[in-house]
Amino acid sequence: MLGSTYSTRSPGPGPAARGASDTDVGGRPLHNTVPDLDRFFRPETVAVVGASDTEGRPNTGITRQLIAWSQRVGARLFPVNPGRETVFDLPCYASVTDLPETVDLAVLLVGDPLPVIEQLAEAKVRFAVAFASGFAETGEEGAAAQTRLAEVVAASGMRLLGPNTNLNAFEKFRDDLTGPAIALITQSGHQGRPLYTLQELGIRISHWAPTGNEADLETADFISYFAEQPEVGAIAAYVEGLRDGRSFTLAADRAARNKVPVVMVKVGRTETGARMAASHTGKLTGSDAVVDAAFKQFGVIRVDGLDQLQDTATLLARAKPPTADGVVVYSISGGTGAHFSDLATAAGLDIPRLSEAKQTELHQWIPDYLNVANPIDNGGHPVGDWRGRKIIDAILADPSVGVLICPITGPFPPMSDKLAQDLADAAESTDKLVCVVWGSPLGTEDAYRTTLLGSSRLATFRTFGNCISAVKSYLDHHHFAAAYRSPFDDAPRTRSSSARKAQALMRAGHQLSEHAAKQMLRAYGIRVPREQLVTSAAGSVRAAGLVGYPVVMKASGAQLGHKTELGLVKIGLTSASQVRDAYRDLTDIARYEGVELDGILVCQMVERGVEMVVGVTQDPLFGPTVTVGLGGVLVEILADAAVRVPPFGEDMARDMLGELRGHRLLEGVRGAPPADVDALVDVVMRVQRMAMELGGDLSELDINPLMVLPRGQGAVALDALAVCR
Repeated sequence: MLGSTYSTRSPGPGPAARGASDTDVGGRPLHNTVPDLDRFFRPETVAVVGASDTEGRPNTGITRQLIAWSQRVGARLFPVNPGRETVFDLPCYASVTDLPETVDLAVLLVGDPLPVIEQLAEAKVRFAVAFASGFAETGEEGAAAQTRLAEVVAASGMRLLGPNTNLNAFEKFRDDLTGPAIALITQSGHQGRPLYTLQELGIRISHWAPTGNEADLETADFISYFAEQPEVGAIAAYVEGLRDGRSFTLAADRAARNKVPVVMVKVGRTETGARMAASHTGKLTGSDAVVDAAFKQFGVIRVDGLDQLQDTATLLARAKPPTADGVVVYSISGGTGAHFSDLATAAGLDIPRLSEAKQTELHQWIPDYLNVANPIDNGGHPVGDWRGRKIIDAILADPSVGVLICPITGPFPPMSDKLAQDLADAAESTDKLVCVVWGSPLGTEDAYRTTLLGSSRLATFRTFGNCISAVKSYLDHHHFAAAYRSPFDDAPRTRSSSARKAQALMRAGHQLSEHAAKQMLRAYGIRVPREQLVTSAAGSVRAAGLVGYPVVMKASGAQLGHKTELGLVKIGLTSASQVRDAYRDLTDIARYEGVELDGILVCQMVERGVEMVVGVTQDPLFGPTVTVGLGGVLVEILADAAVRVPPFGEDMARDMLGELRGHRLLEGVRGAPPADVDALVDVVMRVQRMAMELGGDLSELDINPLMVLPRGQGAVALDALAVCR
C-alpha cells in the first residue's frame, strides 16, 4: 500500500483551443469532447423504472441497493412502476412522464429499454442505464436491436450506459480513505471485483464504470472524464473490445497530456480470446499487434492479469515520481537477492553497481565477506537491531538510487518483524519508492497485515513478478509522461497536391500495377529506381540504354502480386541480347500463366543496401496503420516488423526501428556500412502522410523491398504493391 502524493494536471492546448481545424487530412477528429459525467456519478434526482418491493423479485434487491446509494450521494429517488402506488414507502409514478421534476439519471429495470428510452428523451433525462441483455452480444438480431437503441439515444441528446451492464457504478465506496484514487472501468462486472476490494487494504477507489455493450457511453468517454478528475491518480480498466480506435487514442492522449496513467487488461491476444470477447460484448477485438502499438504510442500500460492490474495501478496512482532509475535489491539472503536481481535485470530494470564509497559505508554494519555492490546481502542478523535502519537509510541516501526493493520470501520472526517496521518507517521519511515483496503464502502474519499494509508510503507485493512489472511500468510511465508531446497537435490538416495525383492513379483499378504503384510513391516524394515501361523487345533495349546497365526486367500488370514465384523477374542483365531474350521470356511466361500485362519494366539495378518493407494496412478499429520491418523475399518468414497508428511523429518512427529484432543491420554488420536511417525514417513519414490523406481508399500498400542505401545515399523503393478500395 502507498500513501498520498500530488497530482499534476497541465494539458497542453488542444487543436480546438488554438482555433485549428478539428479534423486531420483524412477527415478524422483531432480532439474529443469530455462528457460531463458529474451528474451521472453524483445525480441530484434518480428514477428507477421497473422499481419493485416484492420480496423474491430480482428488481427488489436492485431497487433497495439504488435507494441506499441515492441516500449516500444525496439524490432524490423516484420509483416508476404502473402497478404500484408506493415502493419501499416512496411515492411511485406510473411513467416517467408523470415525474414531478427533471431527472438526472434513470435506471431501467425493464426487459426492453427502447420504448422507455423514447419517453426519457421527451422528458429531457440526462443519463440512463440499461441493464437488459440480449443485444449485440447475442448475434446479428441483437446487434440490430442495439443499433436502433443507439440511434434513438444519439438523436435525443441523452447519454446511455449499457445495455448489458450491471450495478457496479452504484456500489458503496469507502469515504474514509485518502490520497490519490483508482478509477475503475470494466466491461465485465465480475472482473472488477478484485480491484473494488482493494479498499479493504486501504487503497481508495473513486469510481466504477461498468460499460457493458457500449451502445453509447464507451471506455474512451470514461478515460477522458477520469483523466480530468483531480482525485484520480490512475485509471484501471478491463476491456474486451474497443468501440472506436480514434476515440480511444484521443482519450488516451488526454490522459497522457494530464500525466494520468492508464493501466489496462485488454483481452483478445489469442484467437480463442478474441472469439470469446466478441461473443460477450459484440465488439471487434481488432489486430492485437495494432492494439499493442496504439497502447505504446499513448502510454497505456498493458498487463495480463487482474493481480497485475491491481498492483500496477496501485503503485502508479500513489507513488511519487522517481528521482533516479537505479533499483537496489536488499535482502537477508544472497540467494534471494541474486534470484530477484536476475529477474529484474531480464525485465529491463537498472540494477546499478554501488560506488566503492557506498559499499565501504555499508560494510560498517554488514560483514565484509557479504556482497553489498547490489544486490545487497546483509546476512540476516543486522536487521534485528539498530543496524537495520542505518543500512536502509544509507541505501536511500545514494543519489543513483530511485527504488529500494526488499524481497522477503517468508517470515522469520522476530527479525522479519523488525525488518518490516524499519522499511515502513524509512518509507515514511523519504520521497523514494520503497517496495517489499512478502512471499509468505499465508498472508496472516502481523508484520504483513499490520506493519506493511498499515504503512501509508510502502508498496507491498506478494510476488516477485508483480513487483518487477509494476516498478518497470512506474519508471517507464514517468519517462513517457515527461517527454510526451501529443501527435494530434502536429497532425496535417491540409491535403497536399500529392493526394490528388495519387487518387487519379487509384481510379485505374482495384490493384495497381507495379508501375502505377511506383508513380503513387513518386507523387509523395518517395524515390524509385530509374525505369521505363515498354511493350516490345526493341523498346526494352532502348530503355536499357537510357536506364543504364546493368538492369532488372520485371513483368508489370494490375492484379500481379508476387512476381518472383512465377519467374517474372530477371536481374543483372548487362547486354542488349540479354535484354531481348529476357523480354521474350517474360512475355512467354505471362502468356502461359494467363497473366495480363500492361508492359515490361526495365529498371535501374540497385544492389548495395538493407532490404526493408514499409506498408499500410486498414485496421477495422484504428483505420490506416503504418508498418516497417525487415523486407525482401523472406519478409513473411522473418515477421520482424513494428506497427503504428497515425498520427505519429518522427521520434516514434525511429522508435519503430529500435523495436525490430534485426535493427542492428541498419547500424552496419560484418563490414557493411551503416544504412541511411534518416532516409528510411523519411519514407515512413511520407507513407504515413499517404495513409492519412488517402484513408480507406488505400486498402493496402506494400513497398518491398525498400533498399536503404549506405548513410547519406538515401532509400529506393524497388517494388510496390497498392490495393485500392
